[in-house]
Amino acid sequence: MRAVVTGGAGFIGSHLCERLLATDHSVLCVDNLVTSSEDTIAHLMDDPRFRFECRDVTAGLSVSGPVDAVFHLASPASPADYLRLPLETLRVGSAGTWHALDLAADKGARFLLTSTSESYGDPQVHPQPESYWGHVNPVGPRAVYDEAKRFGEALTTAYRRERGVDAKIVRIFNTFGPRMRPDDGRAIPTFIRQALRGEPITVTGDGSQTRSLCYVDDLVDGLMRMIGSSHGGPVNLGNPHEITMLELAQWISKLSESPSEIVLVPRPQDDPGKRRPAIALARELLDWNPTTPVEHGLRETIKDFRRRIDFDDFGTTPRRHPVTVVNGTARR
Repeated sequence: MRAVVTGGAGFIGSHLCERLLATDHSVLCVDNLVTSSEDTIAHLMDDPRFRFECRDVTAGLSVSGPVDAVFHLASPASPADYLRLPLETLRVGSAGTWHALDLAADKGARFLLTSTSESYGDPQVHPQPESYWGHVNPVGPRAVYDEAKRFGEALTTAYRRERGVDAKIVRIFNTFGPRMRPDDGRAIPTFIRQALRGEPITVTGDGSQTRSLCYVDDLVDGLMRMIGSSHGGPVNLGNPHEITMLELAQWISKLSESPSEIVLVPRPQDDPGKRRPAIALARELLDWNPTTPVEHGLRETIKDFRRRIDFDDFGTTPRRHPVTVVNGTARR
């Protein structure tokens, strides 16, 4: 199989490219590197079956030769990125998805859209099944990402119905692992970076909001199973293991043996209060179930961060910031 992976130099995209090569496929990785880096795919560059092109898919996606599968992952994916790049996020979710679908239609290729659990917004149904339509604020700050992905789902479904494209949709829940950017703004990389540097670990709100954490290897396995299936989706891919943000911060602090204290900071607007996937459909249709224990995944991620994080400004030992949380107020 020859696969095109948009956003292939991103966190999940790089792991997907690696898995495709490991299963003897050839890969064209397309990425404009706005929120990613060639460092994530540097170890793949010498493989003759791998090619990287620095391109913006919103400007078009023409590819010479046969294509068997198109994996469309291109998009800023963390709040810090899509709030910084709101128009770019909307454009890649709309025009970028359109061009990726056109490529699949022209080549007779299978197509996989990686949508998001953010399609459910701040859910009023828990856990979230694929049948739930969501609770999204269409004019809130997070809408640039939520609605871009929801539009992408509608567009993918229209191409399947009107043009006969073998198009599939997965909704990805919180995924983590090696190669995440330490500064991408999401909880796990933020907590690990702060813990390793001895900075206060900043938990938003009162820390009671939940997320469900899936290790990247399990997620990529689900993507591979979905592209080979006959089901169009949407299908949730995520780990039902639900944890509060305060518990996560405490867990990371313990695993990293950090001297950091935990401090509560204001919670962002429209931040979801809970998140947990219902994955009965993935189990039934894909025979998929996450198998990596969250603790093992966190240990591997912390180990990766230790190799990559810059301690130059902190000396050989991370500085300690003695911060204590008292009734939601940080005191030094």
